[in-house]
Amino acid sequence: MKIAVIGVGGVGGYFGGKIAHAGYDVTFVARGENLRAIREHGLRILSVAGDFAVHPAQVTDNLVDIRNADLIILGVQAWQVQTVARELKHLIRPDATILPLQNGVLAAEELSAELGTSCVIGGLCRIFSKIEKPGVISHLGIEPTIIFGELDNGPSERIMKLAEVFGHSGIKSRATDNIQVELWKKFINICVSGLLAITRSTYGEIRELKETRNLMIELFEEIYQLSQKMGIAVEHDFIARTVSFIDSFPHDATSSLTRDVWEGKPSEIEYQNGTVVRLGEKYGVNTPVNSFIYHCILPMEIRARQQTTNK
Repeated sequence: MKIAVIGVGGVGGYFGGKIAHAGYDVTFVARGENLRAIREHGLRILSVAGDFAVHPAQVTDNLVDIRNADLIILGVQAWQVQTVARELKHLIRPDATILPLQNGVLAAEELSAELGTSCVIGGLCRIFSKIEKPGVISHLGIEPTIIFGELDNGPSERIMKLAEVFGHSGIKSRATDNIQVELWKKFINICVSGLLAITRSTYGEIRELKETRNLMIELFEEIYQLSQKMGIAVEHDFIARTVSFIDSFPHDATSSLTRDVWEGKPSEIEYQNGTVVRLGEKYGVNTPVNSFIYHCILPMEIRARQQTTNK
């Protein structure tokens, strides 16, 4: 099986690195300093579960080089998915499988709009990781996990093959018969990233202060109510379980969106709290906490994107 990983950040770098380290034929698609470092020194993973390296690593910045891939794992940020989909449209094999691991609930829909539904499966991951420096990924916490499934929630041969790849690579994974529910469960969880960003706080600080802890729970409740209005079968006790899950995070842990906002970079805010606001308006669900967070970050997001465009 030929595997391509587009985006070698905390997600693509870690999971792609595990698969390559297990001996699979993996080509990474990277750019800039990350590309040069991986090309010269390989890909290094610094993990709380044990360090490892892929050297030499197959890496390119040209999507043409992955045109024969059987499996494409998409590790770019959510706001980059549409662009990548358009670039892949007339390039990939018709029987290729694309597994998006982006935050939010829109990646599979955006890919399907460009590439058709037959090549896309739903997916999400759980991991605390980041680029430590070019060519080096740090896994900071949480047992790395991938959850995946067909968009029609039925069984398939490719789902079984994918489970086999993850198993042989030492990656905890689970095939699900309701990927939409799983995506929304993670969606509820991640949208607290915006609250961390505007309060300039870590997960530990947010959960310890009564006022911000209550805001976090209200944020979760809004998204849960939206999921119910949309017919997504998330159980209400999932909110309590999410709070308990966040209580287990390292005190100083943050998220990629949080760090991007702090550093003045383009973020996934449109695919997190921004999506909550837009869907809330569409389905008639009030989302005041998510709306406040989104509109507080929006001016910074506009500025970050303008600065990126002008470079």
